[in-house]
Amino acid sequence: MTASLARIRFVLVETTHTGNIGAVARAMKTMGLSRLELVAPKHPPDAEALARASGADDLLERAGLHASLPDALAGCRLVIGASARLRTIEWPLLEPSACARQLLDEAAEDDVALVFGRESSGLSNVELARCHALVHIPTNPDFSSLNLAAAAQVLAYEIRRVAREERGERLLDPPRELATADEMEGFHGHLAETLLAIGFGDPAQSHKLMRRLRRLFNRARPDRVEMNILRGILSAAQGRKRAGRATRDEGESS
Repeated sequence: MTASLARIRFVLVETTHTGNIGAVARAMKTMGLSRLELVAPKHPPDAEALARASGADDLLERAGLHASLPDALAGCRLVIGASARLRTIEWPLLEPSACARQLLDEAAEDDVALVFGRESSGLSNVELARCHALVHIPTNPDFSSLNLAAAAQVLAYEIRRVAREERGERLLDPPRELATADEMEGFHGHLAETLLAIGFGDPAQSHKLMRRLRRLFNRARPDRVEMNILRGILSAAQGRKRAGRATRDEGESS
């Protein structure tokens, strides 16, 4: 995965605000991407860019600075342009996930590029003509404008998500030692005993209540630590009930 990610270039064309350059660097680094290329930015990365990079300073320091888009794309076998709007000219159009998959597939062989246009007007038709396909993030049609860094973050995340999926990686819950069947039975018996002791519910209908409670706790599948907590609560409830009864008995005897 690391080798393929290292061959994916994020190319920013004539970026106006240096803060956006820093924010894109941050978005890239959080997703394991490292190749940032700048085409004729209005200003080179400055203090604001460093501040917005929030620790991705190394990407800014290594970023390529190019006079033209062809220079930034030199050696790339695949170029995909990010477009905020659907174009009347027909280009192959990709969803973010399909874009990520194609970039990763071809990055296994050589460099590829994802190109972002100007904050105000995006990519020109001449620049789009250099792209093999476009990627469009399906936003709310009534308010479809995404900040440059936000769009970069969405696409960077998709690239990492697809890369992890292809490697079979997934988030795993911490290991839990689940309560055994006999421990669950002991708990259900303790629960029934406690409910009876505190006078909860109708004793004549207790079997219906216990069936529902069994289903509830069986769905939850408590682990052994949680089971100990539940048993402790029941024991405390029984203890308070016994203490209350003893106090009443003492009062009556006196």
